[in-house]
Amino acid sequence: MNLIIRLLITTVLIFFLGNFLPGIQVLDYKAAVFVAIVLGFLNVFLKPILVFLTIPATIVTLGLFLLVINAAIILIADYFIEGFRVDGFWYAFLFSIILSIGQSLLNGIFIDENKN
Repeated sequence: MNLIIRLLITTVLIFFLGNFLPGIQVLDYKAAVFVAIVLGFLNVFLKPILVFLTIPATIVTLGLFLLVINAAIILIADYFIEGFRVDGFWYAFLFSIILSIGQSLLNGIFIDENKN
């Protein structure tokens, strides 16, 4: 059940950010669902590989290079999904930061982790 709630939260945030951030376009709610699913898969399968390969850069930048990896994941999702467009790296960077903060806040509100 938590997975479905997280997916819905991410979908709503993607749709909202796509309509209000310049440089990010989400065609419709269906595209936002696909973006949320693809981002989930990319974060599970590709991101750990990228993090491992960039350990030196991450250490030198004190972890800030992980933000670049998040933006790259957004740009990869843009490549795979027709109804989702990102105009450049800096828009992907801003989108990933706002999406992460929004997910943290809304997951904290709507998902009860202490439930048995």
